[in-house]
Amino acid sequence: MMRIEHISILRQLVRWSIIVIPISIAIGSTVAFFLWILNLAIHYRFEHTYLLYLLPVAGLVIHLLYQSIGKSSERGNNLIMDEIHQPGGGVPKRMAPIVLFATVITHLFGGSAGREGTAVQIGGSIAQMFGKWFRLNQRDMSIVLTAGIAAGFGAVFGTPVAGAIFALEVLAIGKIKYDALLPCLIAGTVGDITVSAWKIHHTHYHIDAISPSGQTFWLSEYVSFDMLLLGKIIIASIAFGLASFMFAEMAHRIKAGMVGLVSKKWLIPMIGGCIIILLTRVTGKPDYLSLGVDPEYQGAVTIQSAFQSGGSDTWSWLWKTIYTTITLGTGFKGGEVTPLFYIGATLGNTLSELMNAPVGLFAALGFIAVFSGATNTPLACTLMGVELFGGEYTLYYAIACCTAYFFSGHSGIYSAQRIEVPKIFDSYFSSDTTLSESGKRRDDFLQYHISNFKKMVKKNK
Repeated sequence: MMRIEHISILRQLVRWSIIVIPISIAIGSTVAFFLWILNLAIHYRFEHTYLLYLLPVAGLVIHLLYQSIGKSSERGNNLIMDEIHQPGGGVPKRMAPIVLFATVITHLFGGSAGREGTAVQIGGSIAQMFGKWFRLNQRDMSIVLTAGIAAGFGAVFGTPVAGAIFALEVLAIGKIKYDALLPCLIAGTVGDITVSAWKIHHTHYHIDAISPSGQTFWLSEYVSFDMLLLGKIIIASIAFGLASFMFAEMAHRIKAGMVGLVSKKWLIPMIGGCIIILLTRVTGKPDYLSLGVDPEYQGAVTIQSAFQSGGSDTWSWLWKTIYTTITLGTGFKGGEVTPLFYIGATLGNTLSELMNAPVGLFAALGFIAVFSGATNTPLACTLMGVELFGGEYTLYYAIACCTAYFFSGHSGIYSAQRIEVPKIFDSYFSSDTTLSESGKRRDDFLQYHISNFKKMVKKNK
Protein backbone atom coordinates (compact mmCIF):
# COMPACT_ATOMS: atom_id res chain seq x y z
CA MET A 1 0.00 0.00 0.00
CA MET A 2 2.76 2.40 0.92
CA ARG A 3 4.64 1.58 -2.26
CA ILE A 4 1.64 2.57 -4.37
CA GLU A 5 1.32 5.84 -2.45
CA HIS A 6 4.99 6.67 -2.89
CA ILE A 7 4.83 5.91 -6.61
CA SER A 8 1.86 8.28 -6.85
CA ILE A 9 3.79 10.96 -4.93
CA LEU A 10 6.77 10.56 -7.27
CA ARG A 11 4.47 10.80 -10.28
CA GLN A 12 2.97 14.03 -8.97
CA LEU A 13 6.43 15.45 -8.26
CA VAL A 14 7.54 14.77 -11.83
CA ARG A 15 4.26 16.04 -13.29
CA TRP A 16 4.29 19.32 -11.41
CA SER A 17 7.98 19.83 -12.16
CA ILE A 18 7.29 19.43 -15.88
CA ILE A 19 4.39 21.89 -15.68
CA VAL A 20 5.83 24.52 -13.32
CA ILE A 21 9.48 24.75 -14.44
CA PRO A 22 8.83 26.17 -17.95
CA ILE A 23 6.18 28.52 -16.54
CA SER A 24 8.61 29.78 -13.90
CA ILE A 25 11.41 30.27 -16.44
CA ALA A 26 9.07 32.37 -18.58
CA ILE A 27 7.93 34.38 -15.54
CA GLY A 28 11.49 34.82 -14.25
CA SER A 29 12.69 36.00 -17.66
CA THR A 30 9.85 38.50 -17.97
CA VAL A 31 10.47 39.78 -14.45
CA ALA A 32 14.19 40.12 -15.23
CA PHE A 33 13.32 42.24 -18.28
CA PHE A 34 10.91 44.27 -16.15
CA LEU A 35 13.54 44.93 -13.44
CA TRP A 36 16.10 45.89 -16.07
CA ILE A 37 13.87 48.38 -17.90
CA LEU A 38 12.47 49.71 -14.62
CA ASN A 39 15.96 50.49 -13.39
CA LEU A 40 16.70 52.33 -16.64
CA ALA A 41 13.50 54.36 -16.32
CA ILE A 42 14.18 55.36 -12.71
CA HIS A 43 17.75 56.45 -13.38
CA TYR A 44 16.67 58.29 -16.54
CA ARG A 45 14.30 60.35 -14.39
CA PHE A 46 17.15 61.03 -11.96
CA GLU A 47 19.00 62.70 -14.84
CA HIS A 48 15.92 64.48 -16.21
CA THR A 49 14.04 65.79 -13.19
CA TYR A 50 11.60 67.80 -15.32
CA LEU A 51 9.81 64.53 -16.15
CA LEU A 52 7.99 64.77 -12.82
CA TYR A 53 5.95 67.67 -14.21
CA LEU A 54 4.57 65.35 -16.90
CA LEU A 55 3.22 62.90 -14.29
CA PRO A 56 -0.43 64.04 -14.77
CA VAL A 57 -0.15 63.34 -18.51
CA ALA A 58 1.41 59.94 -17.78
CA GLY A 59 -1.54 59.17 -15.50
CA LEU A 60 -3.96 60.04 -18.28
CA VAL A 61 -2.11 57.72 -20.69
CA ILE A 62 -2.30 54.86 -18.18
CA HIS A 63 -6.02 55.48 -17.65
CA LEU A 64 -6.74 55.47 -21.39
CA LEU A 65 -4.63 52.33 -21.83
CA TYR A 66 -6.66 50.38 -19.29
CA GLN A 67 -9.98 51.77 -20.49
CA SER A 68 -9.27 50.87 -24.12
CA ILE A 69 -7.57 47.47 -23.92
CA GLY A 70 -6.90 46.73 -20.23
CA LYS A 71 -10.52 46.12 -19.18
CA SER A 72 -10.58 43.53 -16.33
CA SER A 73 -6.78 43.70 -16.00
CA GLU A 74 -7.21 46.86 -13.93
CA ARG A 75 -8.27 44.72 -10.94
CA GLY A 76 -4.69 43.45 -10.82
CA ASN A 77 -3.73 41.14 -7.95
CA ASN A 78 -7.32 40.96 -6.72
CA LEU A 79 -8.40 39.45 -10.05
CA ILE A 80 -5.78 36.71 -9.73
CA MET A 81 -6.83 35.94 -6.16
CA ASP A 82 -10.49 35.72 -7.16
CA GLU A 83 -9.60 33.36 -10.01
CA ILE A 84 -7.75 31.08 -7.60
CA HIS A 85 -10.68 31.00 -5.17
CA GLN A 86 -13.42 30.74 -7.77
CA PRO A 87 -12.46 30.41 -11.46
CA GLY A 88 -14.42 32.68 -13.75
CA GLY A 89 -13.33 34.67 -16.77
CA GLY A 90 -9.65 33.89 -16.28
CA VAL A 91 -6.59 36.12 -16.13
CA PRO A 92 -6.15 37.85 -19.51
CA LYS A 93 -2.92 37.46 -21.47
CA ARG A 94 -2.73 41.21 -21.95
CA MET A 95 -2.39 41.77 -18.19
CA ALA A 96 1.38 41.12 -18.22
CA PRO A 97 2.46 43.56 -20.96
CA ILE A 98 -0.04 46.24 -19.93
CA VAL A 99 0.94 46.32 -16.27
CA LEU A 100 4.65 46.18 -17.17
CA PHE A 101 4.30 49.19 -19.46
CA ALA A 102 2.08 51.10 -17.01
CA THR A 103 4.46 50.50 -14.10
CA VAL A 104 7.48 51.68 -16.06
CA ILE A 105 5.55 54.81 -17.09
CA THR A 106 4.57 55.45 -13.46
CA HIS A 107 8.20 55.31 -12.30
CA LEU A 108 9.62 57.13 -15.32
CA PHE A 109 7.57 60.20 -14.39
CA GLY A 110 8.05 59.95 -10.62
CA GLY A 111 5.00 58.12 -9.27
CA SER A 112 5.51 56.58 -5.83
CA ALA A 113 4.80 52.88 -6.31
CA GLY A 114 6.39 49.46 -6.03
CA ARG A 115 7.09 46.54 -8.30
CA GLU A 116 5.66 43.44 -6.57
CA GLY A 117 2.18 44.01 -7.98
CA THR A 118 3.59 44.00 -11.49
CA ALA A 119 5.64 40.84 -10.87
CA VAL A 120 2.65 39.01 -9.38
CA GLN A 121 0.41 40.05 -12.27
CA ILE A 122 3.06 38.96 -14.75
CA GLY A 123 3.19 35.63 -12.92
CA GLY A 124 -0.57 35.17 -12.93
CA SER A 125 -0.99 36.15 -16.58
CA ILE A 126 1.78 33.84 -17.84
CA ALA A 127 0.63 30.98 -15.58
CA GLN A 128 -2.93 31.28 -16.93
CA MET A 129 -1.63 31.24 -20.50
CA PHE A 130 0.47 28.10 -19.95
CA GLY A 131 -2.38 26.46 -18.03
CA LYS A 132 -4.65 26.82 -21.03
CA TRP A 133 -1.97 25.39 -23.31
CA PHE A 134 -1.60 22.41 -20.97
CA ARG A 135 -5.42 22.09 -20.80
CA LEU A 136 -5.46 21.94 -17.03
CA ASN A 137 -8.67 21.43 -15.08
CA GLN A 138 -9.97 24.05 -12.63
CA ARG A 139 -8.21 22.61 -9.58
CA ASP A 140 -4.84 22.40 -11.34
CA MET A 141 -5.32 25.85 -12.85
CA SER A 142 -5.83 27.24 -9.35
CA ILE A 143 -2.56 25.63 -8.24
CA VAL A 144 -0.71 26.93 -11.31
CA LEU A 145 -1.96 30.48 -10.67
CA THR A 146 -0.75 30.23 -7.08
CA ALA A 147 2.62 29.01 -8.34
CA GLY A 148 2.68 31.99 -10.73
CA ILE A 149 2.37 34.33 -7.74
CA ALA A 150 5.25 32.49 -6.04
CA ALA A 151 7.45 32.72 -9.14
CA GLY A 152 6.77 36.43 -9.63
CA PHE A 153 7.30 37.33 -6.00
CA GLY A 154 10.38 35.16 -5.52
CA ALA A 155 11.90 36.50 -8.72
CA VAL A 156 11.32 40.21 -8.08
CA PHE A 157 12.77 40.21 -4.55
CA GLY A 158 15.24 37.31 -4.67
CA THR A 159 13.39 35.48 -1.88
CA PRO A 160 12.27 32.09 -3.25
CA VAL A 161 11.12 30.52 0.03
CA ALA A 162 9.27 33.63 1.16
CA GLY A 163 7.74 33.85 -2.31
CA ALA A 164 6.41 30.30 -2.05
CA ILE A 165 4.90 30.80 1.41
CA PHE A 166 3.57 34.25 0.48
CA ALA A 167 1.63 32.77 -2.45
CA LEU A 168 0.02 30.21 -0.14
CA GLU A 169 -0.56 32.53 2.81
CA VAL A 170 -1.86 35.65 1.06
CA LEU A 171 -4.96 33.99 -0.38
CA ALA A 172 -6.81 33.65 2.91
CA ILE A 173 -6.28 34.91 6.46
CA GLY A 174 -5.84 32.03 8.87
CA LYS A 175 -5.53 29.22 6.33
CA ILE A 176 -2.80 27.86 4.06
CA LYS A 177 -3.51 25.55 1.13
CA TYR A 178 -0.74 22.98 1.30
CA ASP A 179 -1.82 21.26 -1.91
CA ALA A 180 0.10 23.95 -3.81
CA LEU A 181 3.19 23.89 -1.55
CA LEU A 182 5.45 21.85 -3.84
CA PRO A 183 4.57 23.70 -7.07
CA CYS A 184 5.03 27.05 -5.28
CA LEU A 185 8.43 26.07 -3.89
CA ILE A 186 9.57 24.93 -7.33
CA ALA A 187 8.19 28.11 -8.92
CA GLY A 188 9.76 30.48 -6.41
CA THR A 189 13.15 28.79 -6.71
CA VAL A 190 13.19 28.58 -10.52
CA GLY A 191 11.91 32.14 -10.87
CA ASP A 192 14.70 33.45 -8.63
CA ILE A 193 17.37 31.37 -10.39
CA THR A 194 16.16 32.61 -13.78
CA VAL A 195 16.48 36.28 -12.75
CA SER A 196 20.00 35.59 -11.46
CA ALA A 197 20.87 33.83 -14.73
CA TRP A 198 19.95 37.04 -16.56
CA LYS A 199 22.53 38.89 -14.38
CA ILE A 200 19.92 40.94 -12.55
CA HIS A 201 21.08 41.65 -9.00
CA HIS A 202 19.00 42.41 -5.92
CA THR A 203 19.77 44.92 -3.17
CA HIS A 204 21.69 43.51 -0.20
CA TYR A 205 21.02 44.64 3.36
CA HIS A 206 23.15 44.38 6.47
CA ILE A 207 22.34 44.53 10.19
CA ASP A 208 25.21 45.67 12.39
CA ALA A 209 26.12 43.52 15.41
CA ILE A 210 24.01 44.22 18.49
CA SER A 211 25.58 44.91 21.86
CA PRO A 212 23.75 43.18 24.75
CA SER A 213 22.04 45.45 27.31
CA GLY A 214 22.79 43.21 30.27
CA GLN A 215 19.15 42.06 30.56
CA THR A 216 19.83 38.73 28.89
CA PHE A 217 17.49 35.81 29.62
CA TRP A 218 18.65 32.27 28.83
CA LEU A 219 16.06 29.80 27.55
CA SER A 220 18.65 27.05 27.49
CA GLU A 221 22.39 26.59 27.18
CA TYR A 222 22.22 27.71 23.55
CA VAL A 223 19.25 30.09 23.24
CA SER A 224 19.00 33.53 24.84
CA PHE A 225 17.43 36.88 24.19
CA ASP A 226 17.63 40.38 25.60
CA MET A 227 14.51 41.09 27.70
CA LEU A 228 14.81 44.88 27.46
CA LEU A 229 15.33 44.74 23.71
CA LEU A 230 12.41 42.33 23.38
CA GLY A 231 10.11 44.79 25.14
CA LYS A 232 11.19 47.57 22.79
CA ILE A 233 10.61 45.31 19.77
CA ILE A 234 7.05 44.51 20.88
CA ILE A 235 6.23 48.20 21.34
CA ALA A 236 7.75 49.04 17.96
CA SER A 237 5.89 46.16 16.30
CA ILE A 238 2.57 47.53 17.54
CA ALA A 239 3.49 50.77 15.76
CA PHE A 240 4.42 48.77 12.64
CA GLY A 241 0.98 47.11 12.68
CA LEU A 242 -0.79 50.44 13.06
CA ALA A 243 1.29 51.85 10.16
CA SER A 244 0.13 48.88 8.05
CA PHE A 245 -3.48 49.61 8.97
CA MET A 246 -3.05 53.30 8.11
CA PHE A 247 -1.54 52.52 4.73
CA ALA A 248 -4.24 50.03 3.71
CA GLU A 249 -7.11 52.23 4.87
CA MET A 250 -5.71 55.33 3.18
CA ALA A 251 -5.15 53.49 -0.10
CA HIS A 252 -8.71 52.13 -0.21
CA ARG A 253 -10.39 55.33 0.98
CA ILE A 254 -8.48 57.62 -1.38
CA LYS A 255 -9.47 55.41 -4.31
CA ALA A 256 -13.12 55.25 -3.22
CA GLY A 257 -13.18 58.96 -2.42
CA MET A 258 -11.81 60.00 -5.79
CA VAL A 259 -14.27 57.78 -7.64
CA GLY A 260 -17.13 59.29 -5.65
CA LEU A 261 -16.03 62.91 -5.97
CA VAL A 262 -14.78 63.09 -9.57
CA SER A 263 -17.37 62.31 -12.24
CA LYS A 264 -14.91 62.30 -15.15
CA LYS A 265 -12.66 59.33 -14.37
CA TRP A 266 -9.87 60.43 -16.68
CA LEU A 267 -9.33 63.43 -14.41
CA ILE A 268 -8.52 61.26 -11.38
CA PRO A 269 -4.94 60.29 -12.35
CA MET A 270 -4.27 63.82 -13.54
CA ILE A 271 -5.36 65.19 -10.15
CA GLY A 272 -3.21 62.56 -8.44
CA GLY A 273 -0.19 63.55 -10.52
CA CYS A 274 -0.69 67.24 -9.67
CA ILE A 275 -0.90 66.43 -5.96
CA ILE A 276 2.38 64.48 -6.11
CA ILE A 277 4.07 67.42 -7.83
CA LEU A 278 2.71 69.81 -5.18
CA LEU A 279 3.85 67.55 -2.33
CA THR A 280 7.34 67.38 -3.81
CA ARG A 281 7.46 71.16 -3.90
CA VAL A 282 6.30 71.28 -0.28
CA THR A 283 8.85 68.73 1.00
CA GLY A 284 11.58 70.26 -1.14
CA LYS A 285 13.11 66.92 -2.11
CA PRO A 286 12.33 63.94 -4.37
CA ASP A 287 13.10 61.25 -1.78
CA TYR A 288 9.53 59.90 -1.68
CA LEU A 289 9.11 59.41 -5.42
CA SER A 290 9.40 56.06 -7.19
CA LEU A 291 10.77 52.99 -5.34
CA GLY A 292 13.02 54.63 -2.77
CA VAL A 293 15.75 52.01 -3.28
CA ASP A 294 18.45 53.92 -5.16
CA PRO A 295 19.43 57.46 -4.04
CA GLU A 296 18.72 60.25 -6.50
CA TYR A 297 21.42 62.37 -4.87
CA GLN A 298 23.97 61.97 -2.09
CA GLY A 299 22.26 62.00 1.28
CA ALA A 300 18.82 61.03 -0.01
CA VAL A 301 16.60 58.96 2.29
CA THR A 302 16.34 55.44 0.91
CA ILE A 303 15.59 51.97 2.26
CA GLN A 304 19.31 51.27 2.60
CA SER A 305 20.06 54.58 4.32
CA ALA A 306 17.41 53.75 6.94
CA PHE A 307 19.69 50.98 8.22
CA GLN A 308 22.19 53.60 9.37
CA SER A 309 21.89 56.10 12.22
CA GLY A 310 20.67 59.43 10.87
CA GLY A 311 19.74 57.85 7.55
CA SER A 312 16.09 58.82 7.78
CA ASP A 313 14.03 61.88 8.70
CA THR A 314 11.56 61.60 11.57
CA TRP A 315 8.51 61.68 9.30
CA SER A 316 9.89 59.94 6.21
CA TRP A 317 7.60 56.96 6.79
CA LEU A 318 4.52 59.20 6.88
CA TRP A 319 5.48 61.11 3.76
CA LYS A 320 6.04 57.87 1.87
CA THR A 321 2.63 56.62 3.06
CA ILE A 322 0.98 59.76 1.73
CA TYR A 323 2.84 59.71 -1.58
CA THR A 324 2.19 56.05 -2.32
CA THR A 325 -1.47 55.93 -1.30
CA ILE A 326 -2.19 58.96 -3.47
CA THR A 327 -0.24 57.51 -6.40
CA LEU A 328 -1.95 54.12 -6.31
CA GLY A 329 -5.31 55.46 -5.16
CA THR A 330 -5.57 57.71 -8.21
CA GLY A 331 -4.90 55.01 -10.79
CA PHE A 332 -1.14 54.71 -11.27
CA LYS A 333 0.30 51.21 -11.40
CA GLY A 334 3.08 49.27 -9.71
CA GLY A 335 2.66 47.75 -6.31
CA GLU A 336 2.63 48.46 -2.62
CA VAL A 337 5.32 46.20 -1.20
CA THR A 338 8.54 48.15 -1.89
CA PRO A 339 6.95 51.35 -0.53
CA LEU A 340 5.90 49.30 2.51
CA PHE A 341 9.54 48.25 2.91
CA TYR A 342 10.50 51.93 2.80
CA ILE A 343 7.80 52.91 5.31
CA GLY A 344 8.78 50.11 7.67
CA ALA A 345 12.53 50.70 7.47
CA THR A 346 12.26 54.47 8.00
CA LEU A 347 9.73 54.06 10.81
CA GLY A 348 12.07 51.51 12.40
CA ASN A 349 14.89 54.02 12.10
CA THR A 350 12.81 56.71 13.82
CA LEU A 351 11.69 54.38 16.61
CA SER A 352 15.22 53.15 17.20
CA GLU A 353 16.32 56.71 17.88
CA LEU A 354 13.40 57.32 20.25
CA MET A 355 13.89 54.03 22.12
CA ASN A 356 17.71 53.89 22.07
CA ALA A 357 17.60 50.60 20.16
CA PRO A 358 19.81 49.10 17.40
CA VAL A 359 19.12 51.04 14.22
CA GLY A 360 19.85 48.27 11.71
CA LEU A 361 17.76 45.70 13.55
CA PHE A 362 14.76 48.02 13.95
CA ALA A 363 14.95 49.06 10.28
CA ALA A 364 14.96 45.38 9.30
CA LEU A 365 12.07 44.57 11.64
CA GLY A 366 10.04 47.48 10.27
CA PHE A 367 10.94 46.40 6.73
CA ILE A 368 9.25 43.00 7.14
CA ALA A 369 6.67 43.78 9.86
CA VAL A 370 4.84 46.61 8.07
CA PHE A 371 4.69 44.35 5.02
CA SER A 372 3.36 41.54 7.23
CA GLY A 373 0.58 43.69 8.63
CA ALA A 374 -0.47 45.10 5.26
CA THR A 375 -0.61 41.70 3.53
CA ASN A 376 -1.54 39.50 6.52
CA THR A 377 1.36 37.13 5.80
CA PRO A 378 3.42 36.80 9.01
CA LEU A 379 5.02 33.45 8.11
CA ALA A 380 6.21 34.60 4.69
CA CYS A 381 7.57 37.85 6.12
CA THR A 382 9.46 36.04 8.88
CA LEU A 383 11.10 33.86 6.23
CA MET A 384 11.81 36.94 4.14
CA GLY A 385 13.71 38.37 7.09
CA VAL A 386 15.85 35.24 7.23
CA GLU A 387 16.51 35.32 3.47
CA LEU A 388 17.33 39.03 3.34
CA PHE A 389 19.03 39.69 6.68
CA GLY A 390 20.28 36.29 7.88
CA GLY A 391 18.92 33.94 10.52
CA GLU A 392 20.61 35.32 13.63
CA TYR A 393 17.54 37.30 14.74
CA THR A 394 14.80 34.92 13.55
CA LEU A 395 13.02 35.06 16.92
CA TYR A 396 12.79 38.84 16.70
CA TYR A 397 11.55 38.63 13.09
CA ALA A 398 8.76 36.28 14.13
CA ILE A 399 7.71 38.41 17.11
CA ALA A 400 7.67 41.59 15.02
CA CYS A 401 5.75 40.08 12.07
CA CYS A 402 3.15 38.33 14.23
CA THR A 403 2.59 41.39 16.44
CA ALA A 404 2.18 43.68 13.41
CA TYR A 405 -0.14 41.10 11.82
CA PHE A 406 -2.53 41.24 14.77
CA PHE A 407 -2.39 45.00 15.28
CA SER A 408 -3.10 45.76 11.61
CA GLY A 409 -6.59 44.41 12.29
CA HIS A 410 -8.85 43.04 9.57
CA SER A 411 -7.43 45.32 6.93
CA GLY A 412 -5.00 44.83 4.07
CA ILE A 413 -3.90 46.02 0.67
CA TYR A 414 -5.66 43.12 -1.13
CA SER A 415 -9.43 43.60 -0.86
CA ALA A 416 -10.07 40.14 -2.36
CA GLN A 417 -8.15 38.41 0.45
CA ARG A 418 -10.52 36.05 2.26
CA ILE A 419 -11.01 35.71 5.98
CA GLU A 420 -11.00 31.99 6.76
CA VAL A 421 -10.08 32.32 10.44
CA PRO A 422 -10.50 35.83 11.92
CA LYS A 423 -7.71 37.27 14.03
CA ILE A 424 -10.28 37.76 16.78
CA PHE A 425 -13.95 36.88 16.74
CA ASP A 426 -16.50 39.66 16.80
CA SER A 427 -19.89 40.23 15.28
CA TYR A 428 -18.90 42.64 12.56
CA PHE A 429 -16.29 40.59 10.74
CA SER A 430 -16.28 36.98 11.96
CA SER A 431 -18.44 35.68 9.09
CA ASP A 432 -17.06 37.79 6.23
CA THR A 433 -15.51 36.21 3.18
CA THR A 434 -13.26 39.07 2.04
CA LEU A 435 -11.48 42.06 3.54
CA SER A 436 -13.63 44.33 1.38
CA GLU A 437 -16.81 43.01 3.02
CA SER A 438 -15.16 43.17 6.44
CA GLY A 439 -14.35 46.84 5.91
CA LYS A 440 -17.91 47.67 4.89
CA ARG A 441 -19.37 45.89 7.90
CA ARG A 442 -16.83 47.54 10.22
CA ASP A 443 -17.86 50.97 8.89
CA ASP A 444 -21.55 50.13 9.37
CA PHE A 445 -20.78 48.95 12.90
CA LEU A 446 -19.00 52.21 13.74
CA GLN A 447 -21.72 54.34 12.15
CA TYR A 448 -24.35 52.51 14.18
CA HIS A 449 -22.59 53.21 17.49
CA ILE A 450 -21.80 56.81 16.54
CA SER A 451 -25.46 57.34 15.69
CA ASN A 452 -26.55 55.86 19.02
CA PHE A 453 -24.04 58.04 20.85
CA LYS A 454 -25.35 61.18 19.14
CA LYS A 455 -28.93 60.23 20.04
CA MET A 456 -27.92 59.69 23.65
CA VAL A 457 -26.17 63.07 23.82
CA LYS A 458 -29.14 64.80 22.20
CA LYS A 459 -31.55 63.10 24.60
CA ASN A 460 -29.53 64.16 27.66
CA LYS A 461 -29.50 67.75 26.48
